[in-house]
Amino acid sequence: MNMDRQAIGFGLAAVALWSTVATAFKVALTWMSPLELMWVAALVSWALMGGIVIYRQQLGHALRSGWRTALWAGLMNPVAYYLALFAAYDRLPGQEAMALNYTWALVMAFLAVPILGQRLTRRDIVSGIIAYAGVWVIATRGSVFDVNFADLTGVLLALASTLLWALYWLFNTRDAREPLVGQWQNFSVGLPVLTLLLYIGPGFQWHGWQALGAGVYVGLFEMGIAFIFWQLAMQRVSRTAKVSNLIFLSPPVSLMLLFLVVGEPIRFSTLMGLALILSGLMLQQRQKLS
Repeated sequence: MNMDRQAIGFGLAAVALWSTVATAFKVALTWMSPLELMWVAALVSWALMGGIVIYRQQLGHALRSGWRTALWAGLMNPVAYYLALFAAYDRLPGQEAMALNYTWALVMAFLAVPILGQRLTRRDIVSGIIAYAGVWVIATRGSVFDVNFADLTGVLLALASTLLWALYWLFNTRDAREPLVGQWQNFSVGLPVLTLLLYIGPGFQWHGWQALGAGVYVGLFEMGIAFIFWQLAMQRVSRTAKVSNLIFLSPPVSLMLLFLVVGEPIRFSTLMGLALILSGLMLQQRQKLS
């Protein structure tokens, strides 16, 4: 029971940090391009995880093995996933990008059929229909019978990020690396790629200490500390559902922070779409518990 309490504490800490990142993304992107933000955040996260790997005396092991997996995993996460996600946040209101990103768990359930040979249940299909009805409401901003999307590119980028994230975790089911070591190796592969993209692209410009602080916050908390807290929670909990259900606390807090800090008016279409997405996710979650 004590281990479960610790797990829930770590899980709540991770969810609390993840609840702030939609706001942090929007604040940082007012100064920086998605690629600049990605580079700063990846550098900070790589340094943080590298420091922990050294502290745990795992550096020797990390340098010797696991790099074949890191070559493809690092290109997916952090490079492709976060670039798509940040580009979506750059084009869409934070509330819309955040809500659309929550569909990754449903994408993973559907992709597990061809990739892992799992069976798609009737509840999976119903959950998907409900959740993607929510996606449609958000994408059309409530004009559900109007095919003229407010920002189709932004919506497609947000949905592409869910596809990349789901694929990353499905392929990771065969990853034997220790999670933190694996993440550090992934960022060790991804950071040079991001540096090259930045060099041949827009380059890095100084936008002031506030911009740098926002980028550091994203790397430290969204990609670093929150990941560590979540791993600690998953390692300690007796039943995964006790922790995984905590993720449903994040969207309401994220919406409130976007309203209070960024000043985004909360659209009724976002609330309706998010309610449908979370309903679909909760229905799918009940299947795991039954």
